[in-house]
Amino acid sequence: MRTVQWGFIGCGNVTEVKSGPAYQKVDGFKVFAVMRRDQLAAQDYAKRHHITNVFSSAAELINHSQVDAVYIATPPDSHKELALQVAQVGKPCCIEKPLAPDYAQSLQIVEAFNQAQTPLWVAYYRRSLPRFNAILQKLNAGVIGQVRHYQWCLNRSANAVDLAQHYQWRTDKKIALGGYFDDLACHGLDLFAYFFGDFERVYGVAHQQQQLYSAYDSVAASWKHSQGITATANWNFGGFTRRDRVTIFGSEGEIEFSIFDEQPIVINTAEGEQFYEIENPLNIQLYHVQKIRDFLFDQQPHPSTGKSALHTSWVMEQILHS
Repeated sequence: MRTVQWGFIGCGNVTEVKSGPAYQKVDGFKVFAVMRRDQLAAQDYAKRHHITNVFSSAAELINHSQVDAVYIATPPDSHKELALQVAQVGKPCCIEKPLAPDYAQSLQIVEAFNQAQTPLWVAYYRRSLPRFNAILQKLNAGVIGQVRHYQWCLNRSANAVDLAQHYQWRTDKKIALGGYFDDLACHGLDLFAYFFGDFERVYGVAHQQQQLYSAYDSVAASWKHSQGITATANWNFGGFTRRDRVTIFGSEGEIEFSIFDEQPIVINTAEGEQFYEIENPLNIQLYHVQKIRDFLFDQQPHPSTGKSALHTSWVMEQILHS
């Protein structure tokens, strides 16, 4: 078994604990090099994470003969340009979510990798977490009967950066039209497609309530899956309390859980309430990265591909533009 050597384009906060160490812990993987526009920050990251090589340009990293695969961990407005370069040289690639700022760019990325016949994954890692696969197993086992409807409420207050009106890409409408919706809601929407199949009809409304930044801060939506399950959701980033709750309503029970908070999974049926505590790993992308390894070495299917992420991009665009 040979070692797959990864190159990271971008080594910011998401790579510190969530993702970066996972690529070093998985058998058969090694982080060979990193690249970041801020060279001092890149060198500091490499030193702290025991990575030997620091490149000054993305093209240099992508084309290096000892880089076997590329992880793109930059803001989404740069994903298309970088991903097309990786597809051109035919190297496997994992891209941070969301796949791109809009559906059209997401489609270009996926088509490029399809044409190159090269694997593409997107970091919708919840599809690989034991916590959410336990819920999927309960749904498939019919524990709450036939699923009829579900709802999700995500409510957060404005943070210090918002209130001070300091710039960040997550609330710049040119990069993320939906603001924090783009950064956070995509995780849940992608997970719901994993649970219930493709979205068929999607409607949304979005508004800028606080006037703190250019992107939307309030979004609401409703939709129907191809198998007839309906759903509603709202995301507000100027509220009072922190709330993150999904309720799935079935013909014989209900399941409640959080997308982001590690609250107990609650199953309520005629037999009463059951509570399940399932912790996430310290490096939350660990199982996602492990499944990339399983695909590359053992041809085991991965749950989060360019194709599945493209559908999530379509859903987000329907919500924001309908």
